[in-house]
Amino acid sequence: MDSGLGSQLIGIGEVVRQAVAPVFLLSGVGVTLTLLTNRLARVVDRARTLERDESRTHESDMSELHGSLFTLASRARLLSHAIALCTICALLVSVVVVTLFLGALLNYPLGAIVATLFIIAMFSFIGGLVFFLREIFVSTRALRIGPRVARRTEL
Repeated sequence: MDSGLGSQLIGIGEVVRQAVAPVFLLSGVGVTLTLLTNRLARVVDRARTLERDESRTHESDMSELHGSLFTLASRARLLSHAIALCTICALLVSVVVVTLFLGALLNYPLGAIVATLFIIAMFSFIGGLVFFLREIFVSTRALRIGPRVARRTEL
């Protein structure tokens, strides 16, 4: 085997080793995106059900219905932001993997670019998790368990 080809294979092997961690991260971000899109689908389904039932809602219950729809709209917005930021994270991590291979292939040091992309990806993921946490707070604040009449304000 040619020593140039051997060293190139060793270099590619090293890049594959370095790319494993970002690929695992992509898997985690993918699971998070699945969770977020499922929550968004449930919010949208609930909003459609409430809107469909609006014509049959008694006038005295309209303000409660509109409050529920407002809460669902807020939740959908927060989830949409979380999905956007997590998707940006996944795209940036994918670019990190490509950049690692291009740097090895072209024998050009791209460490600063890789680090910058990875840091931005992590900030995007953190932002997505913050929006998700805000959505959780909104949903639990609006949660009502038990009969309508026996609503308690203290715990």
